[in-house]
Amino acid sequence: MLISLLITPIVIKYSKKLHLTDKPNQRKVHKAPVPTLGGLAIFLSFIIGLLIQNPVSEFHLAIICAAFLIVALGIIDDLKDLSPRVKMLTQIAAAALVVYWGGLQVDFINLPFGGRFEFGILSPLITIFWIVGVTNAINFIDGLDGLAAGVSSIALLTIAGMAMSMGDVYVTTMALVLFFSTVGFLRYNFFPAKIFMGDTGALFLGFMISVLALLGFKNVTFISFIVPIFILAVPISDTLIAMIRRFINKQPVSSPDSSHMHHRFIRLGFTHKQAVLLIYVLSAMFSLAAVLFSMTTIWGSILIFIVAMCVIQALIENLEMINSDYKPLTNLFKKALRHKS
Repeated sequence: MLISLLITPIVIKYSKKLHLTDKPNQRKVHKAPVPTLGGLAIFLSFIIGLLIQNPVSEFHLAIICAAFLIVALGIIDDLKDLSPRVKMLTQIAAAALVVYWGGLQVDFINLPFGGRFEFGILSPLITIFWIVGVTNAINFIDGLDGLAAGVSSIALLTIAGMAMSMGDVYVTTMALVLFFSTVGFLRYNFFPAKIFMGDTGALFLGFMISVLALLGFKNVTFISFIVPIFILAVPISDTLIAMIRRFINKQPVSSPDSSHMHHRFIRLGFTHKQAVLLIYVLSAMFSLAAVLFSMTTIWGSILIFIVAMCVIQALIENLEMINSDYKPLTNLFKKALRHKS
């Protein structure tokens, strides 16, 4: 964290000097150019932290090499604005590096009522899909000052806590080093931001969170398989809803829009800071649900899952994240009230 606090102002200084700034447009909420490449500060702090801690794992070299590839992609994209196809192919290459060279993949899950479900030949593809999906989910929510950094910090702290409880020293160390690197950066990234993390930071954080979640919960039980989805419920649900919304509106899945969760909160009248803090609270609630989910009985887990799905559905409908007519849960609730009265 100290290294991050010291490095970030240097990145701010040289971003301004070299005119590496994120300029405002109709989709963005900032009104003046803001230095970008803040993700480089997070990455450098993380690497220095690893050199100090020296965590050991059979997957470590592949993960770090893939992380360098992701950061290189982010830097080039922040400078040159790459096409979605190039970005996607590079992310797949980084994920494939971890899967095929590092050997990290989810092979099976133990089902809650007995038995085991084997992924077989689909195991590498499922693992790559998870890594690329979470990487982009964090990137998609990077729309307000401090939002992606804060949500990532909450996810990393939760992963570290659960890995510690399972005695996983490697995942605990990696998650905590990245957590403190991100928190140090957040000091300059929270509203009003002095620097943005850019795609460099968002892609790197998404990639690392996806890999650490896999390492911490792979090949255990169905419950453990669901835990990282709970931890990342806010970015994952926002991404899936965006894909559905763009499909309904006959837009390319990769096309940007201004109907993400954070955009909708601001349209409802929340201030920039209030919208970010509200999403922090939602992320913390889902992380707490993930912890409870992993500790309770099967039926308790099912109850938590149903409540969480209802909360997400209520958010989708009340924020009108798909369209103003899509409100099945609200209509059902109103119909039940009328029937009761």
